[in-house]
Amino acid sequence: MPPPTHAQIRRINMDGSGAEVIARGIRQIVGMDFHPVSKVLYFSENQRDWMSEDTPEDKINRLLHPGKDFFGFPYCHQGNLADPQFGWGHDCLKEVTQPIALIGAHTAPLGARFYTGHMFPSEYRNVLFVARHGSWNKTEKIGGDIIAVHLKPDGTVKSWEPFLTGFLVDNKYIGRPVDMLQMPDGSMLISDDWNGAVYRLSYGGPKVSSR
Repeated sequence: MPPPTHAQIRRINMDGSGAEVIARGIRQIVGMDFHPVSKVLYFSENQRDWMSEDTPEDKINRLLHPGKDFFGFPYCHQGNLADPQFGWGHDCLKEVTQPIALIGAHTAPLGARFYTGHMFPSEYRNVLFVARHGSWNKTEKIGGDIIAVHLKPDGTVKSWEPFLTGFLVDNKYIGRPVDMLQMPDGSMLISDDWNGAVYRLSYGGPKVSSR
């Protein structure tokens, strides 16, 4: 069991004062960002290991009720799956703030950033990009990519799909993405801790020939 000071998100003033718990029941998060329009906080969450190769799935959450939302850990995982040790007596569907997306078991989602630039095609404006670092204890590895999460007008997830792949080849990593950073020109920097590298992803638009 985590101690009462853990598994939380806290809001803290810039001078370090006024610490306030705004979310509970979180196992492990790295990436978080505010939606550029609604200003709602979205974040990725890594779920526990050693239950199964296929469960629980890692997830994406949003915080709608600061101070009230409980995301399940350690009693429930992926929103609806009771922990075999700590889940007895808990109704996951009634007690837990449900995730807005499940993005694969043990994919290790890390960085999460909304894209607000103008370089990429317009369909990527205000899309949430998530770096999936990749599984480490699955027989057939998954992840090792960056996914694009498209939202509906109400802020729920419409769909998500791979955006940048190629880090996982023949069940072996040749790179493991960690985080993204949007540059002033709208390009994207991507960190890779497998190679100790940073890549710059840009988009030049379709080429049009004239005669």
